Amino acid sequence: MLLYIIRHAWAYEHGDPRWPDDSKRPLEDGGAERFKKVAQALAQRGFAPELIATSPFKRCRQTADIAAEQAGEPKVVELKALQPGSDLNELIAWSNQQDVESLAWVGHSPDVEHFAATLLSADDSANVRFAKGSAASIEFDGDIAPAAGELQWLVTAKLLGI
Repeated sequence: MLLYIIRHAWAYEHGDPRWPDDSKRPLEDGGAERFKKVAQALAQRGFAPELIATSPFKRCRQTADIAAEQAGEPKVVELKALQPGSDLNELIAWSNQQDVESLAWVGHSPDVEHFAATLLSADDSANVRFAKGSAASIEFDGDIAPAAGELQWLVTAKLLGI
């Protein structure tokens, strides 16, 4: 299984009075455009998840939709398990039930960092930093499981020159 983990792109600031309900806070216009360039660059390099699971928060859904648009339009599914304070065990169980060889999770910081650390390290001691709009690829020999993944790559917009 190939798993992509994506942190949502650049959104308006937390606490902005225009969005008293933080789940409705969207991506900034420039953040959406910048992530589109990131997703295009990744797609040109083989990024093609068969399924994308996302937090139902607006900024994550927008990020997932942009990624899907650039990756051949895979189905996008909203999962409560990807909301802030994510439930990794529920997410792993759901993912392993899908009939796909590759999928993506779009979530929030610090959850995405925790996902990567747990999936890569037996004692959860790995430190992995996800900048906004960054993505990682983790490969598993079989099902997704803690400490069973191998990091293939982790990229940021800055690394891609975007």
